[in-house]
Amino acid sequence: MIRARAALVALLLGACTSPDPRLPPFAARPYQPLHRAAVVAIAEREWRVFGSPVDDGAMPPATDKPERDEGLWQRVGEYWYTGMPADAPELGWTGRHDAHGRVFARDDDADYAWSAAFVSYVMRIAGAADGFPYAAAHADYIDAAIAGRARLLAAHAPDAYAPVPGDLICMGRGWAATVSLDHLPTTRFPAHCDIVVARRPDMLDVVGGNVDDAVTMKHVPLAANGRLADAHGTRADPRWPWFVVLELLAPP
Repeated sequence: MIRARAALVALLLGACTSPDPRLPPFAARPYQPLHRAAVVAIAEREWRVFGSPVDDGAMPPATDKPERDEGLWQRVGEYWYTGMPADAPELGWTGRHDAHGRVFARDDDADYAWSAAFVSYVMRIAGAADGFPYAAAHADYIDAAIAGRARLLAAHAPDAYAPVPGDLICMGRGWAATVSLDHLPTTRFPAHCDIVVARRPDMLDVVGGNVDDAVTMKHVPLAANGRLADAHGTRADPRWPWFVVLELLAPP
């Protein structure tokens, strides 16, 4: 009888314990299904934490690195710790530390790029649970969406779908700047994705991590049909060649 009661208590305690002790219970279970309003609210909250910076391409190169400031390097560490899978080697990273707690050089921050960790954190805290492929590289969840392995994402060509708040818009970087959907899925490639937080008649407000070493907003123009103007090469700024829109399969 005593053993039976002990087993019952252990079972009940186990049912009340988060499946992943790193995560708050409301995100690990989660308490409510993922919806777009949560994604937008969390992304905008993190933008405000970093001081609400905006970069539409006219800003001079940043001389400071907010990601290394007190209070903010710890925040980046939370993105890594909460956003990554439990076995990820990046769990211990912050905005200025490697996995062993050593401060890395300012010029080495590209080796610790956290923009995908930011997106993963937002989706995790918003309640995506196992429906989002959390990763340290945007390419991993872009490929997963294209291959049909991401339950909460659907991939669209920029000229085939008009993004709305909660969706992700993505571009290739560096040698992958000319990547297109025809090339994917493939091996990992450098990329960046921003979260759409608002839609206006002629532009999107998007928020991304590790932009100017902060969580930063950009304004992205739309074509007359509501789709990304870049889809037809009408944007003058070549830094933002969006090549895929990831639709969030969640209610508004």
